[in-house]
Amino acid sequence: MSETLAYYEQHAARFFDETVDIDMSAARARFLAYLPPHAAILDAGCGSGRDAAAFMAAGYRVSAFDGSPTLAAMATQRLGLDVVVKRFEELTLTPRFDGIWACASLLHLPARRLRDAFARLGNGLRPRGVLYASFKYGLGERNAGGRHFTDMNDDGLADLLTELPIFHVLEVWLAPDQRPQRSGERWLNTLLRRPE
Repeated sequence: MSETLAYYEQHAARFFDETVDIDMSAARARFLAYLPPHAAILDAGCGSGRDAAAFMAAGYRVSAFDGSPTLAAMATQRLGLDVVVKRFEELTLTPRFDGIWACASLLHLPARRLRDAFARLGNGLRPRGVLYASFKYGLGERNAGGRHFTDMNDDGLADLLTELPIFHVLEVWLAPDQRPQRSGERWLNTLLRRPE
């Protein structure tokens, strides 16, 4: 188990409590605007299950996974949905999702593994399917409090996507952290589409 996964295993209850009520409705609305009604959505690295719950409540067909067994169990209990324990490098998806939501999850991968993870997620999208991903705004890799972070800015994202012709960029935008104690932090958000 990586140091980051070990962190989430050790601090799962606190992480759940600190993130389950964060208001991500604005980002979800931008994502859902590109999807058909009752779309099939994969929540990739679902954490507390906050966003999966919102998608289910809105009538979408939701699947979810998380790398932390404890968080997956907590999300399963909350959602009444079987949240699979899986890491990005273990994904073998077929194109059955209209949308994939990777909120603050890919950022824990080393930069050298991002291309592979994006490609694996892209394999799970139907033609014209949409991927949402978010990263802490910046550039480079760091360890903070026992977790690995790969930060991303516009140029870093552009460089990554030159190696991923499976995606077309729909939107890229910056947003403040929704947690009051982290109001100085910003997030890079992107919506990517798999072409027909």
